[in-house]
Amino acid sequence: MGRESANSNAYEINVHPSRPEDPTTSTMDQQQRRHRHQHQTGGGGDFKPFKQWFPWLVPLFVVANVVLFIMEMYVNNCPKRSTNCIGAGFLGRFAFQPLKENPLLGPSSETLLKLGAMDVDKVVKEHQGWRLISCIWLHAGLFHLLANMISLLFIGIRLEKEFGFIRIGLVYLLSGFGGSLMSALFLEFGISVGASGALFGLLGAMLSELITNWTIYANKFAAFMSLVIIVLLNLAVGMLPHVDNFAHIGGFISGFLLGFIFLIRPQFGWVSQKTCPPGYIAPPAKSKYKAYQCMLLVISLTLLITGFTIGLLELFKGVNVKEHCSWCQYMTCIPTPLWSCKSPTVYCQSSQFGPQLNLTCLSTGKSGVYILPEDNPTQIQILCSQLCQ
Repeated sequence: MGRESANSNAYEINVHPSRPEDPTTSTMDQQQRRHRHQHQTGGGGDFKPFKQWFPWLVPLFVVANVVLFIMEMYVNNCPKRSTNCIGAGFLGRFAFQPLKENPLLGPSSETLLKLGAMDVDKVVKEHQGWRLISCIWLHAGLFHLLANMISLLFIGIRLEKEFGFIRIGLVYLLSGFGGSLMSALFLEFGISVGASGALFGLLGAMLSELITNWTIYANKFAAFMSLVIIVLLNLAVGMLPHVDNFAHIGGFISGFLLGFIFLIRPQFGWVSQKTCPPGYIAPPAKSKYKAYQCMLLVISLTLLITGFTIGLLELFKGVNVKEHCSWCQYMTCIPTPLWSCKSPTVYCQSSQFGPQLNLTCLSTGKSGVYILPEDNPTQIQILCSQLCQ
């Protein structure tokens, strides 16, 4: 997107020399015309009405996600629980689970659950609401991690340069929370991990930032359409099976509203006064923000607070939105002749003696013994699915 520092016409300053008889007036007038010409043509020069930030938070987020993934693999310790680990010869306890169990090259579902994956039963019944945040720092596998971190670097660094670490950090975290919340409201069983909701939040914030700061973009409609196409393509990918598109949609909506709140730019009249060359009288001061920007901010803040509040209340009541919305299932997966959106149903016979859980898959006859300190239906279902694969 061709971004300019300001609109070439709107940013022209009608100023008057403070001393018309001063011999330096012609020089200063030439200097202002040079600034104006550089701004209109996009030429060189150091005229920058908006501050540029050094991006350090987004790279720190990437490092944190990588370190946590290494910790996942350390805790997982595949060779201790399986004989078919990938890379056990040179990775040791960091070896990946077998491909039939985790095709993304990562740990087991049990490990992810232990480290903070989003699980509706634990969030609702055991009041572990912190999982709505912790899950965005975990990844299901190496491929999952690489895809998200590359996207975060491309999107996040650009935004942090323009708006600073505080605002982009808040957009990232709150969007991740919004994605987890929507996922929890629609997820019937199983676990969910990943930074995708937060990443979609950054995309949503980019779109709302373009709308609220419309006048500072060159080729406005081209920039708008290119961003919309990128968002739609990413949401379309989320309609494939085994992808939690509810987290993507929740993160995108949250980020879209947050963009109107945190990524607002001052209007040109106000910036003109602040950047007026020395020796000139600036036009009368104008308000810092336009009326439509303030209106969008208030509406977005109201919708965001209302949505988060209602969502949390419904979640802790144990409400599953999919039971009241039959068509919502198509938001995360559209069935085609190539794949089915229904998770394969597996059944296991179980018996538990203290912490020891014995499972037998009824479809394959395979049996397994696990240590499970407490009766957890979600974890038992995960173990059963792994056993029957």
